[in-house]
Parts: sequence; C-alpha cells; structure tokens
Amino acid sequence: MSEAIRKRLRAVGYPGLERNIVDLGLVEAVEVDGKQVRITLDMANEAAFEAIEGAIRDLLKEYSVEVRLKAKPKRSIHYGSTARPNNRAPYAKRTIAITSGKGGVGKSTVSTNLAIALAQQGYRVGLLDADVYGPDIPRMVGLQEERLRWGANDKIIPAENFGIKVMSVGLTTPAPDTPLVWRSSVAVSALVQFLEDVEWGELDFLLIDMPPGTGDIQLTMAQELPLSCGILVTTPQMVAADDVSRAIVMFQEIGVPIGGLIENMSYFLAPDTKKRYYIFGRDGGKGLAARYAIPFLGEIPLEMEIRSLSDEGRPPVAMGQERHKAYYHQIVERLFAALPQLKV
Repeated sequence: MSEAIRKRLRAVGYPGLERNIVDLGLVEAVEVDGKQVRITLDMANEAAFEAIEGAIRDLLKEYSVEVRLKAKPKRSIHYGSTARPNNRAPYAKRTIAITSGKGGVGKSTVSTNLAIALAQQGYRVGLLDADVYGPDIPRMVGLQEERLRWGANDKIIPAENFGIKVMSVGLTTPAPDTPLVWRSSVAVSALVQFLEDVEWGELDFLLIDMPPGTGDIQLTMAQELPLSCGILVTTPQMVAADDVSRAIVMFQEIGVPIGGLIENMSYFLAPDTKKRYYIFGRDGGKGLAARYAIPFLGEIPLEMEIRSLSDEGRPPVAMGQERHKAYYHQIVERLFAALPQLKV
C-alpha cells in the first residue's frame, strides 16, 4: 500500500519546478496504517513544504494524512577555531573577507566593484553579503527586488547580475525595508546556511562583505572558513583610521593574511574643474598601511557619479567611465602583486 501511495505522490509537483516530489527524492518515508497515512519529507524550504503539504492532503482526501519534515541534525556553528578553521565553502578556491572598522566608509561599494572587476577578468565570483543589519549589496547590483529562490536539489539559488553570483539576507525579507531584529547567534546561523545551503557552483573567488567592526560575524567567518586574505576599507578621516586599525590587529591576531588596505573617499574630485579637495584629510590610509606594514592597494576618490551609479544599481566598474573602472582594476592588480598566491 505504501508503494501505491508513493506512486500517487508523483502527481505532487515542487513549487516553481516542473518536477514532482518523488523524482526529486524528497519523500523520505510513507507509512500506511488502515486509513491513516504518515508521510515524511526531507527538505529545507519551509515555504515550499506548506504548499506541498496542502497538495498532498488534497490528493489523498480519503485518508487521514500527516505530513512531517524529517528531523535535521542541529547545525554546528562554533566548533571551528581561528587556528584550525573549518571549510564550509569547499567550492571556492579563494575566500576574501572585506571589512572596515566603522560604517559609512563605502565598504559595500568597494566589495561590489572588486567582485565585478574579478569577474571581468574571467574569474568565477560569488559575493556574500554578510552585513546582515545593513544589506546594501542587492541594491548596488540592481537586485533589490529579487527574492529567495530554491532549486531542484532543495538548495538556495543565488541571484546573478554583472557576471557574479550574489547572496544576501536582503533577498530573504518580504520587502527591501523589512528590518532584521536578530540576535547575533541568529545572524551567524543564517550566514552559515548561506555558505552551506546555497548552490554557488564552483567559484574561483568568494568575496564576503563583512559588517563593520570586530564582532561575532568576523570571528565566525574566520573560524568557519580558511580565509585567503582580508581587505580593509577606510577613509582618510582620523576616526575611521582609528577604527580600522582595530580590524587590522584583529586579522593579525587570528592569523588571517592581510591583502591590503583601500582608502575610499580619498578626495573630492570637482566635476567641473577636476580639482581635488581633501575633505576628510589626506594620506590617512597610506600612513596607516605604513604603520602596520601592510600593502596599500589604492585610493578611490569621492565622485558624484560613483555615488549615483551605485544607488542606481549600475556599478561604476561596469557602467562608469574608464577612470572609474581603472580604480578597481588597479586595486585587483596590486592585490595580486602583494599576494601572488591569490591568483587562481
């Protein structure tokens, strides 16, 4: 009888796919006891489960049906260490963490454009937006209206644009302005799921746009990934330099190689005269790099066009003028020169 029920379940499709739940291997068990049927499904997408459960009940109206999810083993989060990190992203040849000491220095803009610059050089690139409380990456790559999708193997499908694959908590919320009122343990669990349960495919580089500071997420990424290097973003302003110095020391203390430091908003370039105005000070990033003996990867000026293109979801490295593209490609070249082992 259970086999007959299983055959009937081929009529139940997976939402959004042209395949049924039996062929997808989601039916873990079928138990029949008279008019009572218990069906166990092995899947992670709870929203799809609700739709499938309703379809099964409609299909087997003559039975008293119980549909349940197979119990999943509790996900291990913190059993790695910075000395002996796990590798939750074996599909990525190189993993690069991009962080800053404080918010508002343009870290996400830099992360987005560096990821696209690498893709423009022929690399397979993924960009993970780990800044869970300020997930700006979707807007910067024109994906702010995208929502989470699941594939045939019950894995999350990353969004794609400008030649890179993107995953962000901003794609999981009902609307772009939905706030995430999460404790850090929940945020960490979500990021581990994005590492393990997303169909990234084979990647040459996985770039991780970290939140600012030196908190749980930075520590977890260093424990759960063998980070190839860290890149730091600052402005010339003294308070930004003070904060990013703590991030530099954090990477040094946990043994993550530092690929270098980028000074963003280095100067304001007047659109009419092309004159430079050093609004936030001058050479703060260079001085900081020299003080900690780390590579200085370059300066990116404060230009209205960079800001407007980023707000419009048209990354400057892809849609800007040649000088905009050069800022980021030069940084990639200097990064490879500083750490030749990064080249794939």
